Amino acid sequence: MIKETEDIKDVNILLCEDDENLGMLLREYLEAKEYNVELCADGEEGLDAFCCGHYDLCILDVMMPRMDGFTLARKIQEINSEMPIVFLTAKNMKDDIKEGFEIGADDYITKPFSMEEVVYRIEAILRRVRGKKVQDMNIRRIGKFTFDIQKQLLSIDDNEIKLTTKEADLLTLLSNKPNGLLQREVALKTVWTDNNYFNARSMDVYITKLRKILKADENVQILNVHGKGYKLVIAQPNAR
Repeated sequence: MIKETEDIKDVNILLCEDDENLGMLLREYLEAKEYNVELCADGEEGLDAFCCGHYDLCILDVMMPRMDGFTLARKIQEINSEMPIVFLTAKNMKDDIKEGFEIGADDYITKPFSMEEVVYRIEAILRRVRGKKVQDMNIRRIGKFTFDIQKQLLSIDDNEIKLTTKEADLLTLLSNKPNGLLQREVALKTVWTDNNYFNARSMDVYITKLRKILKADENVQILNVHGKGYKLVIAQPNAR
């Protein structure tokens, strides 16, 4: 089951930094402050780690090989739209900072920086995130449907449909960005942990099942985006 950010004692941080020395120093400092830190050297490795693990905050270097921090952040938000993200960069360009915040960054730290500064910013973000009500984060409206992520329950009118874990995980990913693209690669790595032919066929079967369930509201549908992925489209009732 995909987990949303919640109030827990242990804090797990995903740190993606391709500068080996800086990455090791920052990880060791954060671990000395009793954070649990997973260090990845590039964006692809970071995406794999995020799909397989549970994290409370991500610290992403902007300039990384294989996948840059901005691209990685967008993919992370497809998986968990509530995930706090902090960007690290050697650049101090206004356009880069603007792009980071437009993506949905919670903070942006330019190099060089002090280790204490990073900890202060992490603590401030976690206080804000943990001030949210977990129950509100677990309940979503999808057209006429109410989706309880935690209970894997989809309700419409007086009918309740208990979803399987994979159905609920897929619908969670789709509902993270209504009318936005869910990339096949992201869905496969998150729900099945591996992008191969057999898992891809299995995912198509689950998408078909969700489509049948969602037919109860004519304004809600899952569209194929050829060669890219899926979109959960929620139309306004008067738009037809």
